[in-house]
Amino acid sequence: MTNPVRISVIGLGRVFERYALVLEPLVRSGRAEVVAVYDPAADRSSVAATLFPGVYIAGSAEEVIASDADAVLVLTSMNEHGALTAAAYQAGKHVLVEKPMATSLGEAAALVRMSHESDRLMVCAPHVLLSPTYREMHARLSRGEIGDVKLARALYGWAGPWWGEWFYQPGGGALFDLGVYNVTSLCGFLGPVKRVTALVGTAVKERLVNGELMSVTADDNAQVLLDFGNEVYASVATGFTIQKYGRAPAIELYGLAGSMNMLGDDWAPRGFEVWRSDTGYWELHDEQAPDWPWTDGLNHLVSCIERGVPSVTRPEHAYHALEVMLAAMQSATEGRVVDIASAFPSPDYSHEASFVMDERRKHDTSL
Repeated sequence: MTNPVRISVIGLGRVFERYALVLEPLVRSGRAEVVAVYDPAADRSSVAATLFPGVYIAGSAEEVIASDADAVLVLTSMNEHGALTAAAYQAGKHVLVEKPMATSLGEAAALVRMSHESDRLMVCAPHVLLSPTYREMHARLSRGEIGDVKLARALYGWAGPWWGEWFYQPGGGALFDLGVYNVTSLCGFLGPVKRVTALVGTAVKERLVNGELMSVTADDNAQVLLDFGNEVYASVATGFTIQKYGRAPAIELYGLAGSMNMLGDDWAPRGFEVWRSDTGYWELHDEQAPDWPWTDGLNHLVSCIERGVPSVTRPEHAYHALEVMLAAMQSATEGRVVDIASAFPSPDYSHEASFVMDERRKHDTSL
């Protein structure tokens, strides 16, 4: 048994509640220990103290970063992500940061540079590339099961949060909160985007948030076209303007030899289906991990620290997704196509594959 990974947390709101469901079993198994937490709302800190008895309630984010933790979770509002991640990383911590990694390219570029100069891990949400369904689809696409993918479509949205004014203020918005999932997923499948064209706007000018009416000054409605080069095109429909959608897949991928759809949402997949030209029928693959949590990046962070291996999700990928979303806003404002300058390495699952095999060998003497 290795020493537990010592974890501190900045931000104890709704997102923390979901991460706590992953953190609790890590603590119970002795793989993690919660060292310190901070949130400006005192009632949230008391909840964390109940969940993790003995945890130190810090008086500031700076105090959390200065703690003797191995890793810091940054789960605050979006505008704070970049500065807090940089501070934690500069303090020599591993970092898990919620999406987006920052709200400006300058901040995000600095984080990527830091990741190149350090052996500390920087795991950036969303963690969609980690789901078993995503991994299986990625493997099948890499084997050419449906041929070269030339068209794709992604969808995610809902009516919008009734808490947190920052969702509807600059630095928030539907693209950063929702569209980031689809952009991250599509790029993981298809590679870096070359050009972006988009319609992005604010359809609902006022929202009722925390019982009070407020003006909306961030985007809440978007249609984004992505050009991956080599005549590979995709679209993303997202917004706080979608009341409900029915059986539409989260992701549709159209190759020259078939089609592949992710069912459910990419942050909560419900299996996938494949149609191939050589068979002429749909194959339904039921979800094998219905309880997979979208906060699984925390499990991944702890596992990578324990094994001393790089993470599947790379800061460069998160930077690229941010550049695409900012380009979509620029395209909508200026009415033109916007080029994308960044790229990122393809997802590398090799360390995870060997880890799974090692775990199987522990329990199966025939291997």
